[in-house]
Amino acid sequence: MARIVVGVDGSEHSKQALAWAGTYAEQVGADLQVLMVWDNPGRDMWLPHVPPQGDPLVLTRQALRRMVDAVLGPSPTIRVEPMAVEGAPAHTLVDAAAGAELLVVGNRGRGGFAGVLLGSVSFHCVSHAPCPVVVVRGRVPGRPPASEPG
Repeated sequence: MARIVVGVDGSEHSKQALAWAGTYAEQVGADLQVLMVWDNPGRDMWLPHVPPQGDPLVLTRQALRRMVDAVLGPSPTIRVEPMAVEGAPAHTLVDAAAGAELLVVGNRGRGGFAGVLLGSVSFHCVSHAPCPVVVVRGRVPGRPPASEPG
């Protein structure tokens, strides 16, 4: 079965990318692999005055599950594989796209600057992915705004 990879980070742009990818996967009968990548460059650093915020993998999985449920609903009609992965987001998405039919990303994520047409992750994916890339910009027609509760 065809596999579509979509990268999400919790931003409104990535929610729209997930909504678009979900609709497209339904139309073509593909499985959807949803990746939320966390990068912790200071993971070996310990600061005694900063309490731990929790296990990044657990927190990422929880955020990913909430986002998938909010955007696609708790019982999507397609097979959805949410994956929380540690790594550099751009490189991890490109690696995950190996063998996929399509890679879907939002045009910019949490670190985006207003007015920028493409963020660094989406630009890297377009430049290096081993498959076609769709960069979703704006609201998906026919879908309500992809807002997540709480």
